[in-house]
Amino acid sequence: MESRIQKIRETLKDKNLDCMLLYKPENRRYVSGFTGTTGYVVVTHDEAKFMTDFRYIEQAKTQCQGFEIIEISKEKPLTYVLNQFQISKLGIEEDHVTYGQYKDYSMKLDQIELIALDGALTKLRVIKDEDEINNITQAARIADKAFIHILKYVKPGIMEIEVALEIESFMKQKGASKLSFDMIVASGERSALPHGVASNKTLSLGDTITLDFGCVYNGYCSDMTRTFILGQATEKQKEIYAIVLEAQNKALQSVRPGITGAELDEIARDVISKKGYGAYFGHGLGHGVGLEIHELPHINQLGKEPLAPGMVITIEPGIYVPGFSGVRIEDLVVVTHDGYEVLSKSTKEFIELNR
Repeated sequence: MESRIQKIRETLKDKNLDCMLLYKPENRRYVSGFTGTTGYVVVTHDEAKFMTDFRYIEQAKTQCQGFEIIEISKEKPLTYVLNQFQISKLGIEEDHVTYGQYKDYSMKLDQIELIALDGALTKLRVIKDEDEINNITQAARIADKAFIHILKYVKPGIMEIEVALEIESFMKQKGASKLSFDMIVASGERSALPHGVASNKTLSLGDTITLDFGCVYNGYCSDMTRTFILGQATEKQKEIYAIVLEAQNKALQSVRPGITGAELDEIARDVISKKGYGAYFGHGLGHGVGLEIHELPHINQLGKEPLAPGMVITIEPGIYVPGFSGVRIEDLVVVTHDGYEVLSKSTKEFIELNR
């Protein structure tokens, strides 16, 4: 974590701060390695401290290498400890502080100015190092294995929720700690719902089935979507799938350092619009993935920053026709020095699953 602490100190200098307070779980883990649920990272220009209550002291001593471990309690709360530091400007995670916490800090911190970090940690986390990419890659491998498994499991008459439970159970057996988000299993007309979380609907022959899922491995997320047909497909189902796959491939092939998320979004959107389905692609092309399932960079019309090696993103165009069905195809991708590497290895060939 030494290099990450140094990045924090560079941020302190850039923002003219004396100290930074972090407790958003993803930021806290990124800087300290702590995986528990309660704790605070405090970094100054020459000190790094981790504060937690008695439940996590031993865990922090093991995980938070290079940090001084300080026990906090009702008698000696966080604000009491911070008041012992010789600081006047404290950077806080403005997007993770409740009004109650801000009010408490403002009342109890003596002559310490609270200054918003403006998402500084999220920006630091956008470039993944080798260990981070390895963890994301392993999470993607588990999801790929789950897709192969579920194709053998799916049949008419079972419920979407049963499919979701089978995928979750399989991924945990293969080493995942949990799902990286609420799984989407949407069949038939429900596949036209971009966020159609698994329901009690039963699968029927002729259904389009969209599976959007991922898992967490060693804290890092994966994310993949595949769409297939249960039984024999209609010509319109084939048409929509082919358009989405073309859009996805063209965007994928354009991934490289220097291109922006907005430019990638336009490439995929242009393919779908020219085929007459522009009105049915209503979400952005993708997003960054890491310790959080949605993080920087933006891979949509807001994505004005150029991509750089080490960023991990999704490319996931879709077409959703209400009352009929929908198709989304999503891959997890690492931006490399000379282009990209796709981490999602599951087939994207058109599948008619005959049972």
